[in-house]
Amino acid sequence: MEAAIRHADVDAVLIPARPDLINAMAVAAKIDGLLLTGSPSNVAPSRYGDAGEGNGPFDPGRDEMVMRLIEAMIDRARPMLGICRGFQEVNVAFGGTLARDLGEAGRALRHHSPDGVPLEEMFGHEHEVILTPGGILAGAFNRDRLYVNSVHFQGVGQLGQGLTVEASAPDGVIEAISARPNGAPILAVQWHPEWRTDRNAASQGIFQIFGQALRGAGASLPESAS
Repeated sequence: MEAAIRHADVDAVLIPARPDLINAMAVAAKIDGLLLTGSPSNVAPSRYGDAGEGNGPFDPGRDEMVMRLIEAMIDRARPMLGICRGFQEVNVAFGGTLARDLGEAGRALRHHSPDGVPLEEMFGHEHEVILTPGGILAGAFNRDRLYVNSVHFQGVGQLGQGLTVEASAPDGVIEAISARPNGAPILAVQWHPEWRTDRNAASQGIFQIFGQALRGAGASLPESAS
């Protein structure tokens, strides 16, 4: 949250994951945009039509609250930024599915560090992503590749309808998506730009894109953040 406040230049409020108490439409009327953060929990498989039990932990309150908020923000054409679980939530909200387990041993490219490593090492696990030519991120950063941290077991299975791929890993796993339903600018990334943001100009740029969208300035970046 601190990284978003600093680098998007915004004020922020936390929305409790209590759909039994919080009215998403009423909240959406009071905020300019929505940041969907990462979380140790996973989206419940039932949310994307998977009959399997899946890998927990799960947070049904967040699942319900977020799906209502995404719908409410689209209705009001408000910007959204998704990070890790938030990226997956956007895909599910648009009718997509999630794949498991992208951190398993034996994959050509592991998307999560081995179990039991210190936090610094876990978030230090990195790989390259290839930016989609002509996309928001490629245009904002004026480059075709980034190195990003990779701390996720789940990812996009089937891409949601109306979503555009903004970046992919070398193994084809989708790493960033965008959409503009009803004029609402949505950007979501599978990595964690909030980690050590002050040391990474590209991570700062992700939040600057969001901040500019909140102020109605589109998705362009100032030259200093490129």
